[in-house]
Amino acid sequence: MSRILIVDAKKQGVGEVTVGGWVRNLRAHKDLVFIDLCDISGSMQVVFVSGQGGYDLAEKLTLESVIKVTGTLQEKPAKKNDPNPNKDFELAATQAELISLANENLPIPVLTKADNEANLENRLDWRWLDLRQAEHQLIFKVWTKLEAGCREYWLKNNFIQIYTPCFMSTASESGSEVFEVKYFDRPAYLAQSPQFYKQMAMAAGLEKVFMVGTVFRAEPSFTTRHVTEFTGWDLEVSFSDYNDVMGIEEDLLINGFKKVKEDLGLNIEVPTKPFPKISLAAAKKKLKAAGIRSEKDYDFSTEEEKELGIIIKKETGHDFVFVIDYPIAARPFYHMRHQDNPGLTKSFDLLYRGLEITTGSQREHRIEILEKQAVEKGMNLEELKDYLNFFRYGCPSHSGIGMGPGRIVMKMLNLGNVKEACFLPRDVKRLTP
Repeated sequence: MSRILIVDAKKQGVGEVTVGGWVRNLRAHKDLVFIDLCDISGSMQVVFVSGQGGYDLAEKLTLESVIKVTGTLQEKPAKKNDPNPNKDFELAATQAELISLANENLPIPVLTKADNEANLENRLDWRWLDLRQAEHQLIFKVWTKLEAGCREYWLKNNFIQIYTPCFMSTASESGSEVFEVKYFDRPAYLAQSPQFYKQMAMAAGLEKVFMVGTVFRAEPSFTTRHVTEFTGWDLEVSFSDYNDVMGIEEDLLINGFKKVKEDLGLNIEVPTKPFPKISLAAAKKKLKAAGIRSEKDYDFSTEEEKELGIIIKKETGHDFVFVIDYPIAARPFYHMRHQDNPGLTKSFDLLYRGLEITTGSQREHRIEILEKQAVEKGMNLEELKDYLNFFRYGCPSHSGIGMGPGRIVMKMLNLGNVKEACFLPRDVKRLTP
């Protein structure tokens, strides 16, 4: 008999089935052995009776062993004095097969929740055990549905997916640390973003592109929101300004959040349009009035981001806020500047529950201005030659964003650290498993 998921077995309710999974709990009582069997869909109690199929194996099982069990479904007795008993089913085993016997002493508990920072590092050392917990598996179910909702939006609106290289001949972002690697007889850099290549797609006439790819940041940061390698979602749109692309991101996130809520049944707040907008200067005034000290005039500290999220939530009821018009000191050379105020860029960050999840802008597409701004930022034009050539033969105006979905999932599920939202996180000290 073919194995089916536990959730499907419970839907069937009667008859014979075969299920398989991990032994999550084990109890012996007289001539009975009870186990809680878990798979990706849920858990089910399995009952082994002395003298019947599988009992001898059940007596020798250890926690987290993997087995396959065939048996007859029967309604599980309701708990005594339960005012609202829910109908549930258990499996009376008639046959069992050992797939893998687990070592008796587990290096981390799988049943017990351990969520403080000290335990997190140990959990990450044994990540494959840590991820057996249903609440941790949910993280990646949310990732999947969030991306499915975003991808649904991209495809419905005629975006083209592109795949860009991780090796680059020059750094793609000024002001950020980069990983330099030996590339045959010359140095190369791991991409800090696909920015240059998205802009090449605009020069190529693709008009609307998106990508899902790996981003590397060699920043020596020891915070709950930084990793050195993460998955980024990016998009770029021709003939658009930065207000246009903010509107696109609103629709994109709404579609993604709806997909998570509807398909997984999570109690999350789906945002509504329009998202609040505030200039960086106005945000700084609000923060100063709230008694929050500013470390830099042109950017936010972690405390400022958190407090701004609280202020906006109180004022508007919204979890999201666009912070617009950053000074040129805070932005890369390719961000377009306001014509009437060249000290400010046509750029924005999107904050979700007090955490930056997106950076976006209208890009400078005029070659003579782009070169001038690059020189002002101390960039080497010869090293940027291939990038600058994108704009010499006709390139439309365009805008785009780079998004960190790990941070979205972190805030959506109230995780304490973005590393929990990564399958296998990489940080300053961690290169394993």
